[in-house]
Amino acid sequence: MKQGAGLTVGLVVVAVVAGGGGNWMGNRGAGSQVTASSVTAGTTVPVDGVAKKERKLLYYRNPMGLPDTSPTPKKDPMGMDYVPVYEGEADGETAAANSIKISTEKVQKLGVRTEAAELRALDKQVRAAGRIEIDERRSFAISPKFEGYVERLHVNVTGQPVAKGQPLFEVYSPELVSAQREYTIAAQGVDALKDAGSEARSGMQQLAESSLLRLRNWDISEEQIRALAKSGASKRTLTFRSPVSGVITEKKALQGMRFMPGDTLYQVADLSSVWVVADVFEQDIGQVRTGAMAKVRINAYPDKVFEGRVTYVYPTLNAETRTVPVRVELANPGQLLKPAMFAQVEVPVGGKGQVVTVPNSAVIDSGTRQIVLIAHGEGRFEPRDVKLGGRSENHIEVMDGVKAGEKVVVAANFLIDAESNLKAAVGGFGHSGHGGAPKPGKDSEKPAPAPQAAGHRAEGTVDSVDAKDGTVSLNHGPVASLKWPAMTMEFKVANPSLLQTLKPGAKVDVEFVERQPGEWVITSAVPASKAATPVPAANPHTGH
Repeated sequence: MKQGAGLTVGLVVVAVVAGGGGNWMGNRGAGSQVTASSVTAGTTVPVDGVAKKERKLLYYRNPMGLPDTSPTPKKDPMGMDYVPVYEGEADGETAAANSIKISTEKVQKLGVRTEAAELRALDKQVRAAGRIEIDERRSFAISPKFEGYVERLHVNVTGQPVAKGQPLFEVYSPELVSAQREYTIAAQGVDALKDAGSEARSGMQQLAESSLLRLRNWDISEEQIRALAKSGASKRTLTFRSPVSGVITEKKALQGMRFMPGDTLYQVADLSSVWVVADVFEQDIGQVRTGAMAKVRINAYPDKVFEGRVTYVYPTLNAETRTVPVRVELANPGQLLKPAMFAQVEVPVGGKGQVVTVPNSAVIDSGTRQIVLIAHGEGRFEPRDVKLGGRSENHIEVMDGVKAGEKVVVAANFLIDAESNLKAAVGGFGHSGHGGAPKPGKDSEKPAPAPQAAGHRAEGTVDSVDAKDGTVSLNHGPVASLKWPAMTMEFKVANPSLLQTLKPGAKVDVEFVERQPGEWVITSAVPASKAATPVPAANPHTGH
């Protein structure tokens, strides 16, 4: 059809479809003109008159990212459809080699849920287990400084509450009686020699002061000394009283027992205030500061939250638990907190402003690496290594690997891991020479091998096949990617259908991966004559 100047022509374009059949479309409008030569096979013209070339199907790749391709549609051993790869798609999709494809139906069945990574300030809490302990400054020991005998017990039960000044026990001591009599005689002598010479008065005064100092050194109260000086009669027994209001935490005194100087007969503790000694893990101790407020929860009172203050961070580390003791001081109204109770301590620590965060459930932690699944839509997910930072109650900082706004999988990510055999799919992510999609070129029309994301290639001869166990004994040549020499070894097969190609005596070109340490699995096998590319020679190696 020739163009005519000034003519408006309605053009009917016929799209020729392979197979001899097709549809025709008409497009009519002012100024819409297309030459007949522009209508060729493999070209369609949409309603706006702009021709778009049909994408050419190259091959179907393994949905798990394994180096396995197929020229025709098929399913993997887990029932997932192989993903079509079109001309130009391998270069256009940056995450194609690293992505995992799951059908929309299975995504819905798995209950996959995504959330966008966000910028937020983390309100981090340092958590530690601890125990209630007595405030050492409020614990007192009752230890006589002289030898004697326990004459009478006023408090005879451990755990009994006592008031300040309450009598605890009475003791008899010959030394004490003798010291009282010496002081009494000296005090009376001072009075008798008040009119005598200065030398005599001075000597008697020194004797009285010496006797008085001896009594005071034995912790005889001033009240008892005044009563002794007033009455002039020594008492046979001495009463010991509680220095504080508290609880008897230890009682060793028995009726009639003999004690020596320094023996602890009673211990009294004031429990109006107690300590919580929390064991903070080594990696968190740098964030704990004295003066910070802490929340303490006790299993015995699940509905109560006690508040205290961090008063001391111990300078020592427990080498066995890798923890540092941290002391929290808190009031104990009603004495609800008992020594040796188990406690859970939360200490808030300051954040570092707005950071990129994802929910805690988005992270898959294998122990050696941390991965999140980035959702690209249409059932495609990209496993991505991340570097993690601080944590809060529900979120975790991502220092590298995820940008704000990217959608991450927060529910069913472990199911996706199982569904797609993620461990095998990401085994080679991030390594040079792996993870690349096939480049378009003169050989791109062939069913080219899939990206070498986690696989290796070898050419060899099948020795034997165990169909029951799904294993193959293969006498293969050198493997360059692993620096293996030629040898005979046993492989497993990823799909039982591969056993049709792996017949005893057959020469094959195989691709395989290490699914687990020491477990090598063949993912594809073709006759050696049909291999896409020859296996490169390897450097000699003495073992494997």
